[in-house]
Amino acid sequence: MGFDEYLDVIRRFSQEELRPREGEVEREDRIPEDLVERMRELGLFAISIPRQYGGLGWSMTEQVRLTMEFTQAAAAYRSRFSSTIGLCSQALLDHGTDEQRSRWLPAMASGQCTAAFALTEPEAGSDAGSARTTATRDGDEYVINGHKRYITNAPIADLFLVYARTGGDGSAGMSGFLVPAGTPGLRVDPQKPMMGQRGSLSTEVHFEDCRVPAGALIGGVEGNGLRSALRGINSARTHVAATCVGQAMRLVEEATTYALGRHQFGQPIADFQSVENLLADSQAETLAGRALVLHCAQQFDVGPIPVPEISAAKYFCSEMACRVADRAVQVLGGAGYFSEHAISRFYRDVRLFRLFEGTSQIQQQQIARHLKSAHSG
Repeated sequence: MGFDEYLDVIRRFSQEELRPREGEVEREDRIPEDLVERMRELGLFAISIPRQYGGLGWSMTEQVRLTMEFTQAAAAYRSRFSSTIGLCSQALLDHGTDEQRSRWLPAMASGQCTAAFALTEPEAGSDAGSARTTATRDGDEYVINGHKRYITNAPIADLFLVYARTGGDGSAGMSGFLVPAGTPGLRVDPQKPMMGQRGSLSTEVHFEDCRVPAGALIGGVEGNGLRSALRGINSARTHVAATCVGQAMRLVEEATTYALGRHQFGQPIADFQSVENLLADSQAETLAGRALVLHCAQQFDVGPIPVPEISAAKYFCSEMACRVADRAVQVLGGAGYFSEHAISRFYRDVRLFRLFEGTSQIQQQQIARHLKSAHSG
């Protein structure tokens, strides 16, 4: 199947199967297993994994085009496979050993292995180099002790990509480990309620004398942890930027449809200039975000990975989606404030994108540092 045909399949899946069940996901705070199975059948777990490992091998440009389609449905759907296609598989693809890639990537591509990326801690978020989780060598094993926070898909993960300190301070002392679910000493806390994105799972993970074989060390090399983490993070940030565009597209659609159908003073409110301005600003920013993400993805495909452009795309698009959501609520007026309308859910959902995979402030810092470095004498 060629890409354009596959894109159309995913577009119809999003429109015809995911959207109609958003209310069910919101009420039950879970993604129905039959929809997860459809995601597996359609290859959504495989879009970023090379064909040699059973994946679909789509380029980053193709991946973001797909993302903009399936994220016109509720953001929680994306979360079910996002940690697998971005953070975990890409770190493993670029920095794992041949044995690690052969063992885990085919299972990820098929959707039989859900992976969780365990980096963030109570005292280590944006400053990942200050992580306190440790991995101590003991013969042919490592013993992991520590506490991770906000780990997407932790309650259902089959595999955890865990970052722990193997020696020294800062990022140079960090290493990555592959820890299967069920390993003694690994404990996952119950899910806590979130403001938005109901159906997405994110909780805390504890490691208490958790033993893994030396072969679980990513790449078989200590001190390479944050390099592998950043590979996954840069891929994930690009996907998040594309997700924000997809969410904004849905918000513009919902707001426009409502404005055309709602009449006041004998005419659709869409014909009032103040409402036209809200819709026009939202559409213009959505198109700008789309162009920025596609440009970033094209640079990603050519190489090297365009880190400052990725930060710019993630920053602009996450802030943009929140502005579009706010305007959409304004267009709907009181109706937009009631939870029965999709816009109220999207308003809550998109707020998270300014926080995870690096806050807006971290992206600003990265962009500014690049500018200063590029223009320093």
